[in-house]
Amino acid sequence: MSVEKEVDRVVTKLKNLKGNLEVGIDEQIEAIDKLLRDLAEESDMGPNISAAQRDMVRVVSSEVNKSVTRIATEHRDLHSSVSKVGKAIDRNFVADFDSTSRADVFSGPGKETLLTEVVLQHLCREGRLDISETLTRESGITRHHVQQDPFQELNQILEALKAHDLGPALDWVAKNKEALNMWGTTLLFSQVGGRQSVQQRSSLELRLHKLKFTELLKNGSKMEAIKYARQNFSSFAYGQEREVQSLMGALMYSGAALEQSPYGHLLSPIQWQEAADLFQRDACSLQGLSMESPLAVAVNVGCVALPALLNIKQVMQQRQVSAVWNAKDELPIEIELGGECRYHSVFACPILRQHVSEHNPPMRLVCGHVISRDALAKLGQGHKLKCPYCPIEQNHADARQVFF
Repeated sequence: MSVEKEVDRVVTKLKNLKGNLEVGIDEQIEAIDKLLRDLAEESDMGPNISAAQRDMVRVVSSEVNKSVTRIATEHRDLHSSVSKVGKAIDRNFVADFDSTSRADVFSGPGKETLLTEVVLQHLCREGRLDISETLTRESGITRHHVQQDPFQELNQILEALKAHDLGPALDWVAKNKEALNMWGTTLLFSQVGGRQSVQQRSSLELRLHKLKFTELLKNGSKMEAIKYARQNFSSFAYGQEREVQSLMGALMYSGAALEQSPYGHLLSPIQWQEAADLFQRDACSLQGLSMESPLAVAVNVGCVALPALLNIKQVMQQRQVSAVWNAKDELPIEIELGGECRYHSVFACPILRQHVSEHNPPMRLVCGHVISRDALAKLGQGHKLKCPYCPIEQNHADARQVFF
């Protein structure tokens, strides 16, 4: 923010200088032109310059010099502001990023190959197949070709959706319909109190048909829209009937009237973006992958966490307590990244107030309370262990590890 303020100040001064420069030059040209006209009028009186002509030249020269001096002063001030930007960058950006890194994380057998595979997967997600081919060849990873085909198809379908072409996406849904509908079941209760188990399907297929249906109405093809609805919406009568009913109401409007109708939101460009996001989520889920690239998430999180880590590292060095930053799999401070970067639960031992880890896992006592293994070892010094939360006594060996 400090750098941005200095840059904004430079931009403002540059704009002011440009405006003053244009006005100043115009004023000087106008003054010199006027001087030439006045001198031409006075030239009829003889070849020698009169006192009045000398006064006119002196006044115009003085004004021109003042204007040039003012512009030169503003130009020097601009140089000063530009130099402040460089100083602000040096002051607010630390170049020693290596002080917060741990080389041992990526060293060891297989870790370099694993990191390369993460990079390759990210390139395939982004559709950079030419770069991934080069990296595959140079790294010697041969099994990566199997992973390219699904991402290549995914990117082709996403490009088609950006061009408002629903054909490839609908073909993909038809090919993977069974897998999309196996995500779970929901219970529908009838009026007589019975219940019926129905498969809970992905909403992607209906979303795509909805876009096609809306395009037909937008083009004024009401009869084609009705025919398309009969062919494709009947299978959504259970579970997604509200969405279908809303689409049927849009049949009252077609052509230009649809945009001004209560169903005008169906024409919003966000409908296509939501369909593309939903397709990407479903396609990645079927492949057992996260919707977002793990490499992109890790880099973005690192950029958010880096300033705080640099600050705490500097404070620790000043106070000579660098040993606190050790080789454990935890940071010396908590960094809030927001709910969008929270992917799993974190258990903290209620006794020692520490996050559990692979070396200090959570342990379930017989009474059901959970503490860390280190806390269990400290509490269970004798043969009997008394739960710190309830009076139940138990054997230290009866505790069982909990896996989240």
